[in-house]
Amino acid sequence: MKTKTHKNIWLPEIVGKGYGDYWNFKGRYRVCKGSRASKKSKTTALNMICRMMQYKNANLLVIRKVFATIKDSCYSELQWAIERLSVGGYWECKRSPLEMVYLPTGQKIFFRGLDDPLKITSITVKKGELCWLWIEEAYEISRESDFDMLDESIRGKTSKGLFKQITLTLNPWNEKHWIKKRFFDVQSKEIMAKTTNYLCNEFLDEADIRVFENMRLNNPQRYKVAGLGEWGISEGLIYENWEEKFFDTQEISKRDGIRSVFGLDFGYTNDPTALFCALADERNMEMFVFDEIYKRAMTNRDIYDAIAEKGFAKERIIADSAEPKSIEELRQLGLKNITAAAKGKDSILNGIQKLQNYRIFIHPKCVNFITEISNYTWQKDKGGNSINRPCDMFNHLLDAARYAIEESVSKNGKVSRVSDYGIW
Repeated sequence: MKTKTHKNIWLPEIVGKGYGDYWNFKGRYRVCKGSRASKKSKTTALNMICRMMQYKNANLLVIRKVFATIKDSCYSELQWAIERLSVGGYWECKRSPLEMVYLPTGQKIFFRGLDDPLKITSITVKKGELCWLWIEEAYEISRESDFDMLDESIRGKTSKGLFKQITLTLNPWNEKHWIKKRFFDVQSKEIMAKTTNYLCNEFLDEADIRVFENMRLNNPQRYKVAGLGEWGISEGLIYENWEEKFFDTQEISKRDGIRSVFGLDFGYTNDPTALFCALADERNMEMFVFDEIYKRAMTNRDIYDAIAEKGFAKERIIADSAEPKSIEELRQLGLKNITAAAKGKDSILNGIQKLQNYRIFIHPKCVNFITEISNYTWQKDKGGNSINRPCDMFNHLLDAARYAIEESVSKNGKVSRVSDYGIW
């Protein structure tokens, strides 16, 4: 491949090793589950850009469950791939609408979210055919029927030399997910189901490798999933009292006695900062999880800005008491009602028990909370028996949830309604 300046590009040097079979597979379904730092998303992005430039009639649709998450994930990965391949002069990357155009031919990369299915079914292409689909973080799609709808969108005849393909990339959190049964537990010439991990990523430095080695020594259960890319266990789940469900937050907030609850768990480099947002109906013991923040490398200023942008700056937020300095700084920035969690002896188990008493309804856009609650398990002893201690993984939003419901009412005795602040 050459750019306008005729710079020669050697793909194995750019892409690295471990994905040759994945790169060249042309069957209907190409599925890659992998651990953190397995370069599955970056390899897919490089592959898609190369393919678009190779096949002049191809168009690509990129999907995530929630459209708002695409710009900082798939879109950014594809931009990175364009620069990595030194072909920026051939591409126009638009933000409104969010799409990428291969300038020599007019081929396009479209971006959509499952939260607006009508925009998926209404896609039309002016040049060539819509023949490829990339579903990033496919684990987020909890209903197989949603995948079937996407599968059916890639239909019709293709031009000579083209092929139809659906690519799924995901982290392998839970072995009960429909993806395992549909793609990993069967044999078909139309399916490539591949597992990768950080060991095939030659671009990691020594500091990156040490993170995984420390995980291997100190948290072997987490290492199997986050390090080696193996399927997460499904036994010993702590919460089974929940379901994913669309609901009208404004309607729920009108119930008598309903109150908004917010919890904040701090993170930075390895762990995300997590804000839990829900409506709690203690009369009927129902909880409606309606929003979240879940992001690494957030400064306190970033946290304040994100919370204020969502309209929650006036809400009472219960935060992790382990960081009093951060709480005070957030208070000075404008979160006047933020306060430290009390915690205390057995606070984790007590909080878990309280959450277990609710029927929890989770809005589909809260993909990180769904991932955590469907993977949060009890630890096991040497005999493989569950013990009364949760695993220290998949617990950032769930810790924030425990903080949020620590109090039954606010200190001033008032019931706070989310709609009081004009959010909806």
